[in-house]
Amino acid sequence: MSDDLLARLKSYEGCPAAVARTGKDPVNAPMIRHWCEALGDTNPAYTGPDAVAPPTMLQVWTMGGLTGHDTRTQAYDELLALLDESGCTSVVATDCEQEYVRPLRPGDEITFDTVIESVSARKTTKLGTGHFVTTRTELRVGPDLVGIHRFRILKYAPARRPEKKPPRPRPVVNRDNAGFWKGVEQHKLLIQRCTACATLRFPWLPGCASCGAPDWDTVEATGEGTVYSYVVMHHPPFPAFDPPYAVALIELAEGVRMISNVIGTPYEKVRIGMPVRLEFQSYDDELVLPVFRVAEEAAV
Repeated sequence: MSDDLLARLKSYEGCPAAVARTGKDPVNAPMIRHWCEALGDTNPAYTGPDAVAPPTMLQVWTMGGLTGHDTRTQAYDELLALLDESGCTSVVATDCEQEYVRPLRPGDEITFDTVIESVSARKTTKLGTGHFVTTRTELRVGPDLVGIHRFRILKYAPARRPEKKPPRPRPVVNRDNAGFWKGVEQHKLLIQRCTACATLRFPWLPGCASCGAPDWDTVEATGEGTVYSYVVMHHPPFPAFDPPYAVALIELAEGVRMISNVIGTPYEKVRIGMPVRLEFQSYDDELVLPVFRVAEEAAV
């Protein structure tokens, strides 16, 4: 950053940011009550006929709400515009400091003035590089100073971060399907089989839908199958996936069907009736999923 730019930023120190403003509401009991309820503060000093406002509410009485206050001073607007021009287009509030001169009571009418107290040299943070701007607001009731509020923001140029693809979502493993996922870890596609009527079932269930028997064993699928149906996912986008991609309902040679991805083939070339072959794909050190590849490609 040039010394000239820093000098221009520093020239705004001491300039007003707000002049002779009036709080939109006088100090009042309902706002004190809402504040205390939100923070769980049961101090008796904040209730009753002699109540005072919690000191930490100091900034509350100067806030403009959703409609805001009158336009800021030209000096403050110029400072922010200069920071924008230097590439510091983002802003985040970083901290505040408050000094309490006397308690505020319901009925007090607040007036305040704000000055630009300091503008830092360019600093490097995890968010990016930029300048800390500190304003100092003096609050009064009539001619009496009741508090001082310093508020600090960082106007910064966002740091460029390498995009890191989030991990693929994990399957939900429960006591009914744990055996299936244990087989997947061993690169086996296991299908439940009712020991009473020999009906195969997928997905895994706690009991047979054909005869109601609770007992079962498993058979290992050969991995041969065909695309019974499919959809192409375009929206909504999800960070762990790269749309568009095909999600297929695969009919296994054993007669049951399962949902999976068809890999190695462009989504627009997936077709119903296409023969596919099972593979196990590792997505990271912990996650392995059964997927399917077009049979001709799997044989190559």
